[in-house]
Amino acid sequence: MQIDIRVLELLSSKICHDLVSPVSAINNGVELIEDIGGSVIDEAMKLISDSAGNASRRLRLFRMAYGRAGSEGVIPVKEVRQTAEQYLAHSKTRMTWADNAIPDAAAENKGFLKVVLNLLMLVDELLPYGGEVIVNPTDTLDLMGCSLSITGKSITYTPQIHDALYQQVAIDDLTPRTVQAYVTGIFATHFGFSLASNKAADDKLDLSLSCIRLAAAS
Repeated sequence: MQIDIRVLELLSSKICHDLVSPVSAINNGVELIEDIGGSVIDEAMKLISDSAGNASRRLRLFRMAYGRAGSEGVIPVKEVRQTAEQYLAHSKTRMTWADNAIPDAAAENKGFLKVVLNLLMLVDELLPYGGEVIVNPTDTLDLMGCSLSITGKSITYTPQIHDALYQQVAIDDLTPRTVQAYVTGIFATHFGFSLASNKAADDKLDLSLSCIRLAAAS
C-alpha cells in the first residue's frame, strides 16, 4: 500500500493537533509548580496526571489505527474496544459496544479491527455537538462484519467526506476535514473490506464494514 506524501502530511498534522492540547496542559502544570508552588501543587499535579493520561490514550489509539500494530497481526477485540472507550470517554461521543458486536470470524481478519478504530475516529469527527454510536454485528450468508449506527445533531457527513471515504477525490483536494475519511477508506480497500454508508436524516447515519465469508468465497 502506498500513500501520497500529501496524505502523510495531513495525517501528521492531525496527530500533532490532537496531541498539542494534552501536552501543552502538562507544560502548564509544570510551570504552575515552578512559578507558584505551594497552594497550587495539588491542582497542578492533577492537571499533569490527567493530561498525561489523555496523551497516552491518544497515542495508544494512533498506534493501533495508523501504525503497524493494527496491520501485522490480529488485535484482541477486548483491547480494541477498551482503546476506543478510553479515547471517546473524553469526547462528546457516547459509544455502545456489546460483547458480540464484532463477529469472531470477522475480527480474525488481519486489519479488520484497525479499520473499525479508524471508523470510530471518523464518527467522532462527524459529531461536533456530540451524539451516540452503537456498534452492532452484521452476519449474512455471504458477508460478516459490523455496523455503526450514529445519531446526533447536525452530523457532518458531507459529500466531500463521502467522496474521500470512497477514494473518489483527488489527493490535492484533500483537507484536514476529509483526510480521516480518506485514510479509513484506503485501509479498508487495502485489507479487502467493503464499506457502506446511509445517511437517512441530518441526525442519523449508518456506516458498515464487511468482509466476505471464506466459505462463500471458496
